[in-house]
Amino acid sequence: MNPRFLLALFSLQIGCAGGLLRAADSLTPQSSDLTPAAVLSVMERVADWQLANPSPHRPTDWTQGAGDAGMMALAGTSTSPRFLDAMLAMAEASAWQLGPRPYDADDHCVGQTYAELYFRRHDPRMIAPLRERFDWILAHPKDANLVFDPARNPDARDRWSWCDSLFMGPPAWIRLYVATGEKAYLDFAVEKWWQTSDYLYDKEEHLYFRDSTYFERREANGGKIFWSRGNGWVMGGLVRVLQYLPADHPARSRFVQQYREMAGRILLCQQPDGLWRSSLLDPGNYPLKETSGSGFYCYALAWGINQGLLDRGKFEPAVINAWRGLAGCVTPEGRLTHVQPIGADPRKYDENATEVYGVGAFLLAGSEVHRLLGKGQ
Repeated sequence: MNPRFLLALFSLQIGCAGGLLRAADSLTPQSSDLTPAAVLSVMERVADWQLANPSPHRPTDWTQGAGDAGMMALAGTSTSPRFLDAMLAMAEASAWQLGPRPYDADDHCVGQTYAELYFRRHDPRMIAPLRERFDWILAHPKDANLVFDPARNPDARDRWSWCDSLFMGPPAWIRLYVATGEKAYLDFAVEKWWQTSDYLYDKEEHLYFRDSTYFERREANGGKIFWSRGNGWVMGGLVRVLQYLPADHPARSRFVQQYREMAGRILLCQQPDGLWRSSLLDPGNYPLKETSGSGFYCYALAWGINQGLLDRGKFEPAVINAWRGLAGCVTPEGRLTHVQPIGADPRKYDENATEVYGVGAFLLAGSEVHRLLGKGQ
């Protein structure tokens, strides 16, 4: 590798880490905006805005599935029934169906919410279509390779061949395992996760390429292209797998190791304002704040502290800084701004942009920050 690039990358890492420490020095969980009540208040404001301004995407779309995951996290934090009621209404209106593509992980994402609603109500019809779909997949396995090239491999999306899919698919499979006790669902999720990881995870950088088309591409500064929200999807997926992966599962230590590796790497990429930029290794070329990837990182890091997987003294300042940065991107009406629009790589965009998946990430983050701050009281 080019020595000048190595020096530049090292300087970037040190600069990011130094900026993080300087910005975190003045942050304390006792600040007035850093109480469980204050966190819940802004979460509810953002969720209410989203419910009053529904996304144009179909209810079973991956964008909605990510938003629903956050709404379910809020439903478990707020005493108000309106957020759970909204999810029940969504599911009933969708007849508990998944998206139309049988294998595509994006069309499985909403199944996470169906399973979590089942955990509350134990009505078998809530997971019946999910179970039917996954049983069909198990009976008709796809052997397509992971090369993300429509010309050479038109069935690539029938496998978890892009990093986002690790948030969309595996958590749904593992939740269905918990709901039914059928080990085949768990085995599928674990096996396919590691097939994707072995292909897309850069073991030197401890980050995921978005898909195989990014292996050789580089940013303007010569760095590899590691998309912030893409790695945020993976960090969120790791959390949502570990939540339900049995404590004695033989692969659990491997999942924990990858989670800790990525957490340590992500920490170095945080900017002084608490947020991450669209490109993790070339933040200077993407100066605009980005809240969807940042929301997933805040969520994942806070969860790790709450579960005792990350050192609180090392990671809590980053979480507090991230939450303040995220909350600062919420308008008085509750609109979450600075969400990179739908895409597959770092982009430049309107700072007022919002999307339901960004709201989902924000609410997931808030649920874990709320819990973290509650532990400190």
